[in-house]
Amino acid sequence: MYGTVAVLAAIVFCYSVVADRLERTVVGGAITFTAIGLALGTSGVGALDLTLNTDALGILAELTLAMLLFVDAANADLRELARSAKLPRRLLLVGLPLTILLGVLTGSMLFDTLTLIEIALLATILAPTDAALGKAVVSDKNVPNRIRTSLNFESGLNDGICVPIFLAFLAFATNSAGESDFHEIAIHLIVEEVGIGALVGLAIAAFGAGAIKMREGRESISPTWRQLLVPALALACFTTAQALGGSGFIAAFIGGLLFGILTREKTHEYLLAAEGTGEAVALLTWVVFGATIVIRVAEDATWEMFLYAFLSLTLVRMLPVWLALRGTDTRLDEVLFIGWFGPRGLASIVFAIMAIEAGIPGADIIAVTVACAILMSVLGHGLSAKPFARILSARLAAAAPPTGGADQTQDKGAQDQ
Repeated sequence: MYGTVAVLAAIVFCYSVVADRLERTVVGGAITFTAIGLALGTSGVGALDLTLNTDALGILAELTLAMLLFVDAANADLRELARSAKLPRRLLLVGLPLTILLGVLTGSMLFDTLTLIEIALLATILAPTDAALGKAVVSDKNVPNRIRTSLNFESGLNDGICVPIFLAFLAFATNSAGESDFHEIAIHLIVEEVGIGALVGLAIAAFGAGAIKMREGRESISPTWRQLLVPALALACFTTAQALGGSGFIAAFIGGLLFGILTREKTHEYLLAAEGTGEAVALLTWVVFGATIVIRVAEDATWEMFLYAFLSLTLVRMLPVWLALRGTDTRLDEVLFIGWFGPRGLASIVFAIMAIEAGIPGADIIAVTVACAILMSVLGHGLSAKPFARILSARLAAAAPPTGGADQTQDKGAQDQ
């Protein structure tokens, strides 16, 4: 164990030294750490002695996702969201349900051994996009702010929205509910998961921000302890909501939103330590993924799994996005960009582990298919983020009307006279 921890610590340190330079290239942190995990794991040189412990991996992924959701929400540009609320609203209320429906239709044509409920579980697991993997696009200034804000809010909220849907399907897949109870269970889960999660997030964030502002009003908080404020609040939101039967992911995101509003003047200062902690733990998750999951994909995946994973990242995601954004002033190249950048990651890992732990008959097929999609996403979205952002920026700049054209013409005419 100590040797494994030493290797992981050395990986994080070395990457931290060169992170700024490496993240300016097409090779992001997720790709790098997945490759490191694969190279150093049991399928590689064996320097990392990691076994696939679903409990440990699940907890690591959940806590990491909660931290990133809180930070992303606190950093959100709410004024820009108010100006372009139509895009994330349509992506969540129209695009997300269509994505799940199209995923079910696609899966029913490819998987003969899965029941319809298990296919619905698979479609729901792969519906939410990943805030961490999408950071390369969300933080890229080449991408228009309204698109970055829309993608950020979509990735922040869609996993929380999928939680009650996933739990409802999971209840039926494990035969713990009858058909007549479907509407009752669905309403109960939505009210409980969303309601408790939102209330917990609001309460803890309001208390935390109030306590910080009260203390800062008297004297500044020690720089040492200031670094622990946001990580503690984010984990408190997540774990409290989970303990009370709500969605910890919704609590983390709603709590982050309120915290960002209440501490607007110093939000970035408070978030610095949490950003670094969240990213470091997220990258360690990818090391575990590379060391334990990738080899299983290579050994167990079938062509049906690979095809479904590919379609999930392309047609199943992009067609609903196109339908959802019809009638808006969004250009076709912007629609294609939004449709493509729906990476799958931590939320899908968490849901897949929950399906495995529930012991449903098709859990192995679901888990390997999800792993295929995540691996494709890490490579495809990671390598294309920077180039596609530059291409979109260039196309929008070329299509923009020239500024000052009329004034220049008038000036030239005056000079000629």
